[in-house]
Amino acid sequence: MAKKKKGGVKDPITSGIIATNRRASHKYEFLDKYECGMQLLGTEVKSLRQGTAQMADAYAVVEKGEVWLLNLHIPHYAPAAGNNHQPDRARKLLLHRRQIEKLTGQTAEKGLTLVPTKLFFSGPNAKVEIAVSRGKQLHDKRHSLKEKEMKREMDRAARHRR
Repeated sequence: MAKKKKGGVKDPITSGIIATNRRASHKYEFLDKYECGMQLLGTEVKSLRQGTAQMADAYAVVEKGEVWLLNLHIPHYAPAAGNNHQPDRARKLLLHRRQIEKLTGQTAEKGLTLVPTKLFFSGPNAKVEIAVSRGKQLHDKRHSLKEKEMKREMDRAARHRR
C-alpha cells in the first residue's frame, strides 16, 4: 500500500501492489493463476495510483468470448469533479484468445470460478491476477488452518534452536 506523508495524504503508487484479496485464499483453493491487463478510464487509473481500490467481493466471468471483472470498487478521483467514472462498473480484462478459451473450458466445469487475487501496477499498466478456483468445504478450511499452525510452530522451533 501507499505510504502516508506527514499531512496524512498518501504518496501515489507508481509500481507495486495496490490491493489484495486475502479472504479469497481462505474461501477458495486456487488451481491456476493468470495475469491480465484491464481496460480502464483515466480517472480510474489516477484513483488506483492513490491506492484506494477494494476487491473484497470482486469476481470475473467469461461472456461471449470476453472476460469481465465485476464488483471491483475503484472510488471516484476527487480532482476530476464531474468527469468521474462509475465506481463499481464492469471492467474488461485483456487476455490472449487461447487463454480465454482455456478459461471458458475450466469455468464450465462444476464448482469452478474466477476470483481476482491481486491488483497491481506493472510499469505503467494496471494489471489484475485472477485465479481459477474451487470453493473450500469446512473440513478443507480446518485442514488449511492446521497446516498453517504446524508450519508456524516449526518455524518458531527452528528460530529458537538458532
